[in-house]
Amino acid sequence: MDALAAYSWFGQVSVVISLVAVCWTMVWRNLEHIRLQQFFARNFNRRARRLAAIVDPYLSVTFEEYEGGRIKSSDAFKEVRSFLTTASTRDVRHLRAESGGGGDKKLVLSMAKGEEVADAFRGATVWWSADSVPPPRDAVPYWSRASRSERRFYRLEFHESHRDLVLNEYIPHVRSRGRDIMVQNRERRLYTNIHREGFDDGWYEEVWTHVPFDHPKTFDKLAMDPAKKKEIIDDLDMFRNGKEYHNRVGKPWKRGYLLYGPPGTGKSTMVAAMANYLDYDVYDFELTSVKTNTELRKLLIETKSKSIMVFEDIDCSLAVTGRRNSKEEEDKDDDDEDKDADPRHQNKKDAKSKVTLSGLLNFIDGLWSACGEERLIVFTTNHVEKLDPALIRTGRMDKRIEMSYCDFESFRFLAKMHLDEDVEGHELLGVVRALLEEVNMVPVDVGEHLTRKSVDDDAGKCLARLVTALAKAKEEAAKPEAAQDEEEDGKKGIVVQAKDAN
Repeated sequence: MDALAAYSWFGQVSVVISLVAVCWTMVWRNLEHIRLQQFFARNFNRRARRLAAIVDPYLSVTFEEYEGGRIKSSDAFKEVRSFLTTASTRDVRHLRAESGGGGDKKLVLSMAKGEEVADAFRGATVWWSADSVPPPRDAVPYWSRASRSERRFYRLEFHESHRDLVLNEYIPHVRSRGRDIMVQNRERRLYTNIHREGFDDGWYEEVWTHVPFDHPKTFDKLAMDPAKKKEIIDDLDMFRNGKEYHNRVGKPWKRGYLLYGPPGTGKSTMVAAMANYLDYDVYDFELTSVKTNTELRKLLIETKSKSIMVFEDIDCSLAVTGRRNSKEEEDKDDDDEDKDADPRHQNKKDAKSKVTLSGLLNFIDGLWSACGEERLIVFTTNHVEKLDPALIRTGRMDKRIEMSYCDFESFRFLAKMHLDEDVEGHELLGVVRALLEEVNMVPVDVGEHLTRKSVDDDAGKCLARLVTALAKAKEEAAKPEAAQDEEEDGKKGIVVQAKDAN
């Protein structure tokens, strides 16, 4: 009986265990759906954070140098950096010096990497620190590491009890004060795009390099018909004050200028005069070093407002005279961009830029053209007839300015500016007027002949030198016509001799 009872008892236990196993299997399968491990980890982390808050009740906000998927520099970072030029110079031992704007070229000081400075705001104390992260060595080719810049950031730390004060009042105060300091220390710059080689691994690289823009040319020093000059100045004033208008009609706040004419007629100096008049920065685009439309968009994103974007000799920088690529051809070009960036394919790819006319049109008049405001887009060319009509239509190039040869009014302006004396009534003025009506000479050449070569040069000698140059140019222009007439006369003589022989 005892053996039978024991056997019955084990049978019942095995049945119970089997039922428990089946039930546990069903329950476990359901628990897997709610990710039991993550559930326990999440609750543990919550309690760990609460414990950490008791031990360390300080919060932090990080302002990184780049944002927007690492393709755009952060305005907040720049504003914080400008604010810290005043806050950090009081107590920091190690400072960074950068050139600032203004006539005195005052240095702008900010705290160096690894430094920390305290600031007080409405009874709350906060701490600012500066640091940076180097580019990952394993993701960057050895030949490209030197060109990769560190990613800098500022960290703001404060007590948890001051959270609302810091986030809602202090940070807006810092950004506003930083913007004011940026305007005060602003230095106008001339930018040019940097040519990069190597992998595009997502790590941000500087795409522009710059020098101070100190070009002396202004509209007061520009040789041009006064009425035409006033028309350009009025147009620039209309653009500068046109924010409300552009918002009302729903247009990006930009305007296109096409400067065309023979070499030496002052197209580049016109850009300098426009920049000086508007107090804008200048971005000089070198399209031959831009390999893809994607690179062109990155350059656009990194341009600032209140700037002039210049494409000099656009007919030589890009194939804008032929047909535009089809959608399939441009998609193929986009697929090839990654291969073109890989050095292993450098020997296989064409060295020419793959920027297309459609990419450029989208740059100046598409969705990407709205990335920024108050910008002028200027094209210069020596051969306007070669440009694609789609590139220079109204809406893209809103104003066309012909930079032509020197006329008599421009000559009078140049004579007054170069000779620094009144030449009205001089006996050679009539000769100069007559020659300028027959000879094409660009203003830069006229100005060169009017420039005093020695202390003994007076207005008469300079005007005589110009007359001599104009007369020589007239003779040179007449030579091809005379040679052509002689050639035609020679052909007629041969025909006459042949007829006589017959």
